[in-house]
Amino acid sequence: MISRTELLNKPEEFRDRARGALIGLAIGDSFGDAARNQPNQLNYGFTADFNKGASWSTDDTEFALLTALTLIDSKGKLTSQHVVDHWLKHVATQDELKRGGASEFEASINLRKGLRPPLTGRYNAYSHSDGAAMRAGPIGILWAGDVEQAKKTARIDAEISHDREGIWGAQAVAAAVAVAMADGSMEEILAAALSTAPKDTWFRHAMTTAFDIVDKAEGDLLRAWMPLHDELWTSYKAAVSEAVAQAFGVLKLSQGEFRQGVTWAGNFGRDADTIGAIVGAVLGAKNGAAKIPPAWVEKTRYPTGTCLAFTKGLDLLDVADKLVDCALQQR
Repeated sequence: MISRTELLNKPEEFRDRARGALIGLAIGDSFGDAARNQPNQLNYGFTADFNKGASWSTDDTEFALLTALTLIDSKGKLTSQHVVDHWLKHVATQDELKRGGASEFEASINLRKGLRPPLTGRYNAYSHSDGAAMRAGPIGILWAGDVEQAKKTARIDAEISHDREGIWGAQAVAAAVAVAMADGSMEEILAAALSTAPKDTWFRHAMTTAFDIVDKAEGDLLRAWMPLHDELWTSYKAAVSEAVAQAFGVLKLSQGEFRQGVTWAGNFGRDADTIGAIVGAVLGAKNGAAKIPPAWVEKTRYPTGTCLAFTKGLDLLDVADKLVDCALQQR
């Protein structure tokens, strides 16, 4: 892993990795949502590529864009008030969040009631969901190479909609992306993610269980596949201690290969769009946009505004570039 200073002194590499992380998140989101679609399952069984027709974005990509633009508008100095202002403008003003997560919907209701973070996240029946983790990738881009700042910023962003496991899951993704952006090894990436999980917690147990499953399978996908499902199963597929732990299990299996990791994550079932988004963000940061299939980039570059209307047509690559500019201005 290189230092943050070294990465900032390589702006073209920084830009390529940032683009890879954000577009990787969108690819994983769209690929996972498509792969679990019943027609694709009936026609292909295992989805290995985007099929014909347009792809679409879900709440994973669109809330990640909300986080990214909030970071940019705050000039990298995020506060809870910045988060509240952007949620009031772009989330609480919508009557519904199509394809949106329950944690975000409840946070929106809490904001309308006059509550503010951390109460909007704490008084939330879905505070342990993966809704904050799915949008944390841009934080790791901004704080590339600085795990502690990534963790702190992820907490500020997550507290509007989450508590405990929900916050730790977001910190895990932000930390993992921050390390991947700085060319960290898979061992360093996974260690950074695990460091966010306090001892004797459900999330810590789930993460160590996922890693143990892969180790016992000696990295063999076929031997690890069903245990990663069965041993981490919960009655709520979007729970951090199921979906985020499964995503990091897939990352450990992937050995850093983007297409392999995203394809496996997309076909995982359960909360596959979020599992795919997390895996795509981390592996996109590690590999850079130049190593992602160009056709996949063009399929997902412009969100559809399925959940958050303001995101329709935004250019993900342009947003990634602005995150890089924001980081470079902090030198």
